Amino acid sequence: MLRTENLDVFHGDAQALDGVSLEIEQGAIVAIVGANGAGKTSLIRTIAGMHKPARGRILYRGQDIAGWPSHKVCDLGVGQVAEGRQVFPTLSVAENLAMGAMLPRARASRDQTLEKVYAMFPVLTERRNQAAGTLSGGEQQMLAIGRCLMGAPDIVMFDEPSLGLAPAVVQMVLKTVRDLNREGLTCVLVEQNVAVSLKLASHAYVLENGRITLSGSGEALLGDDRVRQAYLGL
Repeated sequence: MLRTENLDVFHGDAQALDGVSLEIEQGAIVAIVGANGAGKTSLIRTIAGMHKPARGRILYRGQDIAGWPSHKVCDLGVGQVAEGRQVFPTLSVAENLAMGAMLPRARASRDQTLEKVYAMFPVLTERRNQAAGTLSGGEQQMLAIGRCLMGAPDIVMFDEPSLGLAPAVVQMVLKTVRDLNREGLTCVLVEQNVAVSLKLASHAYVLENGRITLSGSGEALLGDDRVRQAYLGL
């Protein structure tokens, strides 16, 4: 469904990604794990059209979208739940969700999708007229996911969805990812909680200093001594 080939990305003189090649199959949960500064967010943002690669290709359903503007990438069906939630703080919950449905691909199904989002996160229904900036961190994460879903994506890239959240909320967020995947959504999970993300993932990649150093099934990487020592403290 989505493939990168030999992707090089620079921020000024600093190289963020070095020859990154990976594949994401339709219907999968693919985890991308690595330390802070490994290039995970740069990879997500490059796929989403927010960074332009210096070299390489990004193939979505066979079409090279490298360097496309982000609004065109979104309208193809590539969604992103950004690190740090990035809700519009002064807009209400309902207005934030409406912003997500502005893509041409999403307009026809807007009402049905809104119904689905409110059913998935009942607290957003209760708070629909409340300013997004006054929500708790967990509620803002629900809103960020809901806003992304309003764009009717076929694949969603979750960038650190549990960052800064209470453990109970983390479990709810990761359960949401699993449930969406069971409904047919392809998911890319960049997550600081390596153990949980590898348990969820059908396939995973380890990114170190901008390069893919390991890949395999989530289960295989969970049992890999290098992963256990570097990320699980075992």
